[in-house]
Amino acid sequence: MSTSIMWLLLFAVVALAILVAVLTKTKFTVRKISIIGIMAALSFVAYEFFRIPNVLGTGSSFHLGNTFTALTAMLLDGVSGGLAGAIGLALADIVAGDPGYAITTFILKFIIGIVCGAFAHKVFHLKDRDTANKGAYLGAVIGSAFSGLLVNVFTDPFLGYFRNRYIFGQTVELASIATKIASGVTLVNSILSTICAVILYLALRPALAKNHLLPKE
Repeated sequence: MSTSIMWLLLFAVVALAILVAVLTKTKFTVRKISIIGIMAALSFVAYEFFRIPNVLGTGSSFHLGNTFTALTAMLLDGVSGGLAGAIGLALADIVAGDPGYAITTFILKFIIGIVCGAFAHKVFHLKDRDTANKGAYLGAVIGSAFSGLLVNVFTDPFLGYFRNRYIFGQTVELASIATKIASGVTLVNSILSTICAVILYLALRPALAKNHLLPKE
């Protein structure tokens, strides 16, 4: 697939994400946009400088970039979390000269954010949850973080297979092998990112709320 078509697809994906934000009536304040920008930058840094790249030549990497997608979704909302991860990690792919990867990366990270946000605020109601019951609260935080990252264990290899076949033109055999390896790599990434997101949320949420740094609903 030509580079120009890859860029066109990427712009289409970004436009779709903006449409989702409009349809969900997500409000973007200056404070919220600032937090999204910071988290996107942290996602970029976590991926670029703290990773093991190109595992077994498949293009998959061990990294902690997804941590900040889940964290932002829990602190703010699903769309904001999805945008933070999608922007930061898709930008990392673009900087690396891989717009083809950036297309699926944007979609996958946006999905992580949406799912984490839905579980955090619609299922577990983290913002209103009583923190006195530490066991239940910790379980809710873990469930919120792992929800989107667990979905990613399945969506990443699935979209990766079609990317490798129809964007990169790999053979069925090669794409299948890459998918199997990507499944294992994604599972490890999801577990590690869940642990990091939970630790950071438990540390940051009280401090940010105390200093009125979180956007008002």
